[in-house]
Amino acid sequence: MTAAAEERVQPLIELRSVSRSFGRSAAVRGVDLVVSRGEFLVILGESGSGKTTLLKMINRLQPQDSGDVLIEGQSTSAVVAYELRRRIGYVFQRVGLFPHMTVGENIAVTPRLLSWAEADIRARVAELMTLVNLPAEMAGRFPAALSGGQRQRVGVARALAARPAIMLMDEPFGALDPITRDTLGSEYRLLHERMGLSTVMVTHDVLEAVLLADRLAVMHDGTIVASGTPREMMNSQGDEGVRKLMDMPRRQMKRVAAMLDDERRR
Repeated sequence: MTAAAEERVQPLIELRSVSRSFGRSAAVRGVDLVVSRGEFLVILGESGSGKTTLLKMINRLQPQDSGDVLIEGQSTSAVVAYELRRRIGYVFQRVGLFPHMTVGENIAVTPRLLSWAEADIRARVAELMTLVNLPAEMAGRFPAALSGGQRQRVGVARALAARPAIMLMDEPFGALDPITRDTLGSEYRLLHERMGLSTVMVTHDVLEAVLLADRLAVMHDGTIVASGTPREMMNSQGDEGVRKLMDMPRRQMKRVAAMLDDERRR
């Protein structure tokens, strides 16, 4: 097998029988998961199902108690944690921008830690401001002066700054209003494709997951109970809980259609 063919076959991310407990409570139980290069995987599940813990084990924000996590075939336990995280973009719901830094300085954090030349940092900040649809003059503002949607755009830009191959996203748009949430989700999906990223996103919003994902994985009580493309999952006849979860967008659309019918009849 050629090196190029081997790269296509080898998973970018692989979790092998990973488990994680907090005291006597098991958050993740023996999960196996593979993420292919270029894939957009969304992990769905109710609160407390283990989604975020599983996501954080990929970049060692949470260590696994057992099992192994591999990136490009290499165990993450063999890599210094902070070096691993600099190679993986991470976006979460509350953004976590540094309030004492400007937008440009926030985006530049990881390139500066990696000792990029200042000219390269300035060019990358300008490039990313354009990519996430923020005006160039906003680079000098502080996070407190931004809207929630603008702060989240900065968070995405900061996560992309060092050109990671992998993006981890934990409810990244959950705190935003529905219109901004839909806009940012669609924009990020385009970035994912344009930049050749591999994305693992956690959400409890089924419609968001169906519209964004190449593949869905549903978690319940620390395990993955179903996985497949959005179309496969929407038509699933397997686990009853999964069926009810995946039927939610359909039920919502039926309620909206019924309301519109009532309005037309008046």
